[in-house]
Amino acid sequence: MRIPRIYHPELLPSQGCIQLDEDAAHHVGRVMRMQAGQELSLFDGSNAEFSATITDVSKKNVTVEIHDRQEKNLESPLDIHLGQVISRGDKMEFTIQKSVELGVNTITPLISERCGVKLNAERFEKKLAQWQKIVISACEQCGRNTIPVIRPVMKLEDWCAEEDGSLKLNLHPRAKYSINTLPEPVEKVRLLIGPEGGLSAEEIQMTGQYHFDEVLLGPRVLRTETTAMTAITALQVRFGDLG
Repeated sequence: MRIPRIYHPELLPSQGCIQLDEDAAHHVGRVMRMQAGQELSLFDGSNAEFSATITDVSKKNVTVEIHDRQEKNLESPLDIHLGQVISRGDKMEFTIQKSVELGVNTITPLISERCGVKLNAERFEKKLAQWQKIVISACEQCGRNTIPVIRPVMKLEDWCAEEDGSLKLNLHPRAKYSINTLPEPVEKVRLLIGPEGGLSAEEIQMTGQYHFDEVLLGPRVLRTETTAMTAITALQVRFGDLG
């Protein structure tokens, strides 16, 4: 049976016995119904895993004993920063979850002309907290020991204008080149994924002003969440760690 993986911030082998935080304790004690004596694998975002044993389970608290720390790097050599225009319903959550599983390092939620989600600042803050939990849960599931960053919501042009030395890519059905024809080597990519209705003509022109290269995925028009997964997978196959 696979040993469950649980995120807990700032772990040290010398800590001995610790109490899991509220979310982790609820998951271990109430959802998984684990008992004293069972083993856990903990991680804190430092690119390492900690072996641990549950020593006590109560209604609200779970205490574990940490045994040792082992470096375990499952990060891709390709650094991908996903700029995703916020999509409706659970599509955004799906995109975040799967992009983490596929190795994305940074995710910035974006607002564009055709973005179908209209929220005030307070509700966006709640969304960010919810999305961060999805990131952590995806790391627990897929084995990553480094937590990808969810950045605050930005306007599309502000994000496009940022410079970090990455190859900037915007998907376009009439582009001349595909991911397979991009020059090598590529170590950092800033990938823009538009909304359900696509970017406006003015926004597409704007991305060109900020030196985004247009690339083609294939002959079919994909939904925004499918587009993100397909593009990330293609990039990881070409430049990353997917074979």
